[in-house]
Amino acid sequence: MSHLLRTSRLFAWLFLTGFSLATIVASGFYLYLRPGLPPVDQLLDIKLQTPLRVYSADDRLIAEFGEKRRAPVTIEQIPTIQLHAFLAAEDARFYEHFGVDFKGLMRAAIELVSTGEIQSGGSTITMQVAKNYFLSRDRTFIRKFNEILLALQIERELDKDRILELYLNKIYLGNRAYGIAAAAQVYYDKSVAELSLAQMAMLAGLPKAPSAYNPLADPARAKIRRNWILGRMRDLGYITPDAYELASAAPLTASFNAASTEVDADYVAEMARADMVRRFGDAAYTDGYSVQLTVDSEKQREATVALRKGLEEYDRRHGFRGPIGQVGEDELAPDNLDNLMANYPQVAELVPAVVTNVRDQDGEVDLHARGLGESVMAFSTMTWAKRYKTENLTGPEPEKPSDVVAPGDIVYVKPMVIMTPEQQTGENTEDSENEGERRVAEIPDVRRVALSQVPRVQGALISLDAKTGAIEALAGGYSFSQNKYNRATQAKRQPGSTFKPFLYLSALEQGMTPATIYNDAPIVFDDSELETTWRPQNSSGQFYGPTRLREALYRSRNLVSVRLLRDLGVQNTIDYLDQLQIPTEDMQKDLSLSLGSGLLTPMDLARGFAVIANGGYDVDPYLVSSITDVNDKKVFEAPEVILCDSNCERVQEEINEEDRNARVARRLADERSVYILHSMMRDVIRLGTGRRALALGRDDISGKTGTTNEQRDTWFGGFNHDIATTVWVGFDQPQPLGRREFGASTALPAWLDYMEVALEGQPSSLMARPNGIVNIRIDPETGKRARPGQEGAMFELFKEEDAPPLLPPQDESGGGSENSEDGGLSRQIF
Repeated sequence: MSHLLRTSRLFAWLFLTGFSLATIVASGFYLYLRPGLPPVDQLLDIKLQTPLRVYSADDRLIAEFGEKRRAPVTIEQIPTIQLHAFLAAEDARFYEHFGVDFKGLMRAAIELVSTGEIQSGGSTITMQVAKNYFLSRDRTFIRKFNEILLALQIERELDKDRILELYLNKIYLGNRAYGIAAAAQVYYDKSVAELSLAQMAMLAGLPKAPSAYNPLADPARAKIRRNWILGRMRDLGYITPDAYELASAAPLTASFNAASTEVDADYVAEMARADMVRRFGDAAYTDGYSVQLTVDSEKQREATVALRKGLEEYDRRHGFRGPIGQVGEDELAPDNLDNLMANYPQVAELVPAVVTNVRDQDGEVDLHARGLGESVMAFSTMTWAKRYKTENLTGPEPEKPSDVVAPGDIVYVKPMVIMTPEQQTGENTEDSENEGERRVAEIPDVRRVALSQVPRVQGALISLDAKTGAIEALAGGYSFSQNKYNRATQAKRQPGSTFKPFLYLSALEQGMTPATIYNDAPIVFDDSELETTWRPQNSSGQFYGPTRLREALYRSRNLVSVRLLRDLGVQNTIDYLDQLQIPTEDMQKDLSLSLGSGLLTPMDLARGFAVIANGGYDVDPYLVSSITDVNDKKVFEAPEVILCDSNCERVQEEINEEDRNARVARRLADERSVYILHSMMRDVIRLGTGRRALALGRDDISGKTGTTNEQRDTWFGGFNHDIATTVWVGFDQPQPLGRREFGASTALPAWLDYMEVALEGQPSSLMARPNGIVNIRIDPETGKRARPGQEGAMFELFKEEDAPPLLPPQDESGGGSENSEDGGLSRQIF
């Protein structure tokens, strides 16, 4: 008995000694590690890494930036059954333990011994929160001890629901999806509330091993994991046996669903991204900002479509440049075609395809297109493909498919929209050139495509709210994926005749009138500053004699513009451009400036036209309308724009004193001069080089075409009182577009297509007529005031002080002198 007692005492002492040593060691670790543990209240301030999202003015998603897909949700937004699925998979005793579940640890140990792997895991959800938010993923004893200490601390300071919410928003679930809401979108393209029981269990199985149990990477293994979780939910009483049977038998429905953008606006998205990084640095990608832009989704969509269409039409006019690649017939094995196409990128809507067979007798070509598979191309979609030789010369029109392509050729094609029989028999009012692309009989199981090619020519389209400067649409090139260079804001090009409205506005400000006569006649300059003899010409090569400024503008007479600038003075004109806030650092300081030889970006020109459109007020283009943070708190809002005619500095001071979010747009040009210029530029549409814009059927459109020497740059800028839109077309490396290419044939069609949508349903918007304007009948040949009853006389607009004087009696009777003392500028010939 004494021996047993001694043995018992020995074991007791050994246990107490071991327990004491363990307590001392644990206490030592605690005392050592405790000062370095982060305070739990940091959890409430931690910003989940949520991507930057960019939206249009009408709340359409344009882009998402950031490495982690995340959409934080509150626990109230998550269905209870989804919570149960995660608890069953990760921590069934979550609402019972105090942060560390010793029963769970024992169960995990038993699973490891009996099955060779751990199904349910040993860490509690609270421990995982501690690890995910505060600790590294190193597998060390120190890290695990820190995890346990933090879990205990978290449990003391936060309630269970808050801990579970933090876990479900932070956990990584594969495919860059962080948090349950992002995973629901990525795998099922649904919100959390829309998931089925089987889908909920599938998501709950991902935290343990997002790669191994991923339904996209290993469907069979993912299904086993899903059904195990469903069984746990049944055993725990979360679901009924019947629900288990139905869910476990459900097929896998997961697929990859990236955040679907709703607007094709990559150039705009990149501008917004750069702006956000400038404001917030790298935090822009992770802090969950949402940016609302000024662009309208419908207008932006049409801007992209219109510019691409215009560039494609130019490209077709100049012929087919041939295949982008060729392969031997031995490489055309069906199982090799997808690999071949993988080497060629899709560009916008154009997809690469390899020709597998040419059937001249059927007028068709068989192809294998990337992402489309077997396709058929009708010869009617290839008739445009004359062989390109130079920008001015093409080969003969093809007569059969083999004149264009051969087996092994790799070309770009555009998928076609198959029309219904009703559409095919309906009236077709469009040009017959593209008829083959539109009216194609539907062939079951065969994809119809049309021959295309990626344009070498480029362009830009910018549309501004004329009064506020808000960018309503912007396209910086044919395809952002092809080239990220944003020509709308970065390409400095010669504006050609689209510069002339600023020159004519300067003339109106200095007392000239639409009736001022200038001689459209040959002129030669031997100027040392020009380093050569300069003989400017009209685009037609002809000369038209005395011409009123109104007619000179709408007919774009170059020689009148040269003489006008000479009289105004180059430096005076540069100073006036500075007043209009038009960049002059790249402007020629000689008479070639009159023909638009300086350099402006399309945005510069669009802004200048917006100043004219709104009646002469300053315009500051902007893209970002507002910015909200992850908590939906507005951190930036674009200021209201207030048009100001006088004492603008004082008005701005008053606004600042009232702490109003507003910007004063001061007047830059006399409203009467601008009003008269509007009238002159409407004649560009009615009578001049912009007549194609009459197709809009509106009376409020003003505009100006522009074409530089050798047709290297072509432009059209047009507006009404509300909206100003500019289009540029040219090559990135300046070169001639072709003898028959002008602003009216390259840029204006894209402008027209866009404005048809932008102005649809909008009432006519004309600048209100200001005081101090008079209408006077003039002789169109001389610009003088017309005699009573004179045939052919016409009304012209004048500022009151610049109106032509009354004719003296002798003039009315046919006498008088051309050089009479009271003759004004409106009667002189320059």
